[in-house]
Order: sequence, then structure tokens, then C-alpha cells
Amino acid sequence: MTKHEIVRFGDPEAKTVLLQMVDDHDMGYLEQEAELIREATGKDFLLVAVKVNNWNNDLSPWPAPAVFGKEDFGGRAAETLAFLLSEVLPDLRESLPEGNKEIYIGGYSLSALFALWASCQTDAFAGVAAASPSIWFPGFTDFLRANPPRCKAVYLSLGDKEEKTRNPVMARVGTAIREAEDILKEAGIDCVLEWNPGNHFKDAGKRTAKGFEWVLGR
Repeated sequence: MTKHEIVRFGDPEAKTVLLQMVDDHDMGYLEQEAELIREATGKDFLLVAVKVNNWNNDLSPWPAPAVFGKEDFGGRAAETLAFLLSEVLPDLRESLPEGNKEIYIGGYSLSALFALWASCQTDAFAGVAAASPSIWFPGFTDFLRANPPRCKAVYLSLGDKEEKTRNPVMARVGTAIREAEDILKEAGIDCVLEWNPGNHFKDAGKRTAKGFEWVLGR
């Protein structure tokens, strides 16, 4: 698999790791995100951001047609997760003290959907911070019902204007995230759904920080 750029923020010796898949846009707010989490929780942590090479391909759990623009979803999330499990997580556990780490995975938009999907595949993550996830993704809530996350806590959020889009596929996001909240609670997972003001493109860093803050407090 193509090598991914990895950047780190926070305490390199912290026992708590926050793992987030990002793109160029996300890289611009990570430092602020880390500071917001630190201020809100007062906890030591290491935020590890892994930059994807192709957002639509690397983070989508299975192939799907484009819903905006012309780029389809390539469905290569399994390759991305394999990279995390075989290279990123072992390296983290070796480099951080005492070897027994709590690793939380989170993200924004399709990265948040990937975090949710990844938590259904492995018990490597203690919790999920899914801020404005692309949970409208075709077939995802059915998948979630059949394969609930293997972690103790899941944070969900959405902007209160996101379901008002004219795109018929993406407009399902509100229904889908409410359904996901029900699925997770029925599975006995500690879960919350928080509504933020604005559309999908507002305050991505702040929303992601709020997600990590919540799971760190569980």
C-alpha cells in the first residue's frame, strides 16, 4: 500500500492516542483541534493524523457511485485499515510507554464514516468520535445493524442544516444518523448524538474536537 504521511500533535509519551484520517484541508486545523481537546479535557494525549492519498477511495467501505462531482467511491477502506493495524498501531504501541494504550479513532465526514466502519471490524479502538459522518453512504446503516462496533463508546454529531441539502442521497443523512443512534444504543454501546448549528462545512475542527472530548470522558 502507498505510504501515508503521518503527523503528530500533543504529548509523545501520553498513554492515550487519538487517531484520525485526514486530507490536505484537515491538516490546516489539526493544531487548533488538539488545543481545543486539551483545554476541554485537561488530559495528556497524542493526536496522530494519517493523511490519505485519495479521500473517496481510501475511506469508503465498498464501491458506490458518485453523489457529488464525478468521482465514484472506490471502496478501499479495508486496505487503509490493514495499513493502520499492521504498521501504524504497532509502531504506536512500541514507541509509547508501557505498551498498553487506549486508542480512539475519529474524524470528520467520510473520515468519520471510516472510523465507524473500522470499529466494526476490530476491537483495537476504545471509542469512536464520528463528527458529521457521511452516514448517508449507501447501505451503511444496514451494515451497522448487522455489524455493531466493537468498542465501548461512540460519539455522533451532525449539523442541523445538513439534511436540508438538495442532493437526494445526502439528504438522507439525518434519518440515517438517527437510525444509527438507535442501532448503537440497542447494541448496548454508550452513544450520544449531538446536533451542531450549520451545514456540513462549518467548524469541522471544533466538531471533531467535541467528539474526541466526549469519548475521552467515558
